[in-house]
Amino acid sequence: MPSTAPSPLLPEILGLRPNGIGAVSSAALGSPDIIPLWFGESDLPTPEFIRDAAKRALDEGRTFYTFVRGLPALREGISRWASRQSGRSISPERVTSPGSAMLCINIVLQCLLRPGDNVVIVSPMWPNIFQAVMGMGAQPRFVRLSGGAGGEPWRLDMQRLFDSVDGRTKALFIASPSNPTGWIMSVDEQHEVLAFARARGIAIVSDEVYTPLVYETPAPSFAALAEDDDAVFVVNGFSKAWAMTGWRIGWVIHPARLGTQMHEMSSYNNSGATTFAQYGAVEAITHGDEFLHSMVERCRRGREIVGAFLAGQNRMSWSKPPGAFYGFIAVEGMTDSIGFAKRLVAEAKVGVAPGIAFGLPEDRENDRFIRLCFAQSPERLGEAMDRIAAHIRLL
Repeated sequence: MPSTAPSPLLPEILGLRPNGIGAVSSAALGSPDIIPLWFGESDLPTPEFIRDAAKRALDEGRTFYTFVRGLPALREGISRWASRQSGRSISPERVTSPGSAMLCINIVLQCLLRPGDNVVIVSPMWPNIFQAVMGMGAQPRFVRLSGGAGGEPWRLDMQRLFDSVDGRTKALFIASPSNPTGWIMSVDEQHEVLAFARARGIAIVSDEVYTPLVYETPAPSFAALAEDDDAVFVVNGFSKAWAMTGWRIGWVIHPARLGTQMHEMSSYNNSGATTFAQYGAVEAITHGDEFLHSMVERCRRGREIVGAFLAGQNRMSWSKPPGAFYGFIAVEGMTDSIGFAKRLVAEAKVGVAPGIAFGLPEDRENDRFIRLCFAQSPERLGEAMDRIAAHIRLL
């Protein structure tokens, strides 16, 4: 007989809904007939030199617990790489690598949020971010970029961003380069945001996973601006630029005073990243510059293929992304991006992500868009564009 006692399950967890990407991909995931452009990953396997380093570690029996904040060699390698990228010295003591970049984000949110708080998020945004905020009993507040269709660049209204902050706001969440739009925040905008956050006593969580994947100009980092103890958390990872999505290794650059706390939180969240996988990550961050260059060029070619396809379409358009490896594409007349994406899978055998996934379902503006990942071989991507073109002509 069912219990009449109140449920011990948190309503915030019971209220979580499947994101729209899974709603499209679940029925056809792994099908050999589908060209899958719905997830944020290249079709390249992890480079051999990275795999070999992990295999050596595995063969040497490096399968035990290790430093929960990451191997010293890994944190030092990340420190050197981040210092070079940002132009500012980043101490290894400010670096923690507990597991995936998403785990880093969850640990940061645990540092900041209580039920009833809110996080102001620049959107459109990867759904895991606002779902993680909601899962902690806090509220995501979206400030949507304007533009994005017909070649109009994406833009952030800074005053709208600041006006969205209230007494319960604990953080601003910004992804630059953005998933899904490719938008990059300027260094002047970063200065303005940092000054505002300092004055209001709120944190900045900066998702910079796509900073190596830029095409015209570098993406500035908050790590270049923040003082050692500013409430600024810069999250990055190996998944995208180093083709290591299955490895689940990321890092966060955090305030210097949080070293002990990050150790403890890493310990009880994950007990540290997989030991032998970290040796592969050390190799990637230390000797991976040539591969990074080749990945950028591969994605640049993918961006050209998508751009050429869209130039021949009268119902589809985008704002050419300056960073990341996604096309966030507006489809004229589309009002149901999940339905459109499902039909594209069933009829054209191409998997894309529905735009509605990148915000709350009530944000219908995102329903005008689909997202596809162009970090693919030219042949595969060209075939996908041909299939989409044929499908669009039949609508």
